[in-house]
Amino acid sequence: MSTQPLLEVRDITKRFGGVTALNGVSMTLFPGEVVALAGDNGAGKSTLIKTISGVYHADMGEIRLNGEAVKFATPEAARGHGIETIYQDLALADNLSIGANIFLGREPMRKAFGFLPVLDRAKMAEAAKETMARLDFHVTRLTAPVGNFSGGQRQAVAIGRAVYWNAQVLIMDEPTAALGVPEQRKVVSLIQTLKAQGRGIIFISHNLQDIFAVSDRIVVLRRGTLAGERKIAETNHDEIVKLMVGG
Repeated sequence: MSTQPLLEVRDITKRFGGVTALNGVSMTLFPGEVVALAGDNGAGKSTLIKTISGVYHADMGEIRLNGEAVKFATPEAARGHGIETIYQDLALADNLSIGANIFLGREPMRKAFGFLPVLDRAKMAEAAKETMARLDFHVTRLTAPVGNFSGGQRQAVAIGRAVYWNAQVLIMDEPTAALGVPEQRKVVSLIQTLKAQGRGIIFISHNLQDIFAVSDRIVVLRRGTLAGERKIAETNHDEIVKLMVGG
């Protein structure tokens, strides 16, 4: 594992009026590592990932990417630096193909009849094929609308979109929620593939079983503060629950 963190969050504080949602929270993420964020509702998980991804701006503290301090005015700016967030709703257009979803809002154009710009569908189809192959996820219906796909396949499309645009940090918000056991296994397999490619993953889940299955470390938040951090190999479910509830 690289000695330099891919992402560093240093003493981040975020307030909403009189409410302190995050109070001096720090964490690191290395290339090829999965760090889980655990905590009850209201612990600050969503605020932290939205601060990392440019939705919110921290009141104090700093974020460093590959050793350099960064400030993102918008989520688009964070994406431009290789930070992609895959929210629980996946933000896919169900009526469009895998390729069209990969390029959603960034559609490639080509010239037709010498001057008329039209959608480059061939490029979109090729990108879909290559991206799914990179994830070792094989679908035969590349032109089918993603609304026809299973939950695990849809998750793969959302991950594929992030990979195509060269995300180095993937923030995955409850990626296994509402999936059956076989589909959960597919998502875990996708995460292992991303790890092997040297990407860093922040994994948010209420499911401790999933957290222990995919993560290298767990960062536990409680009421906006860092309650503790543990390596998976050196902890157990009971200890993490105690950190979450303050027992």
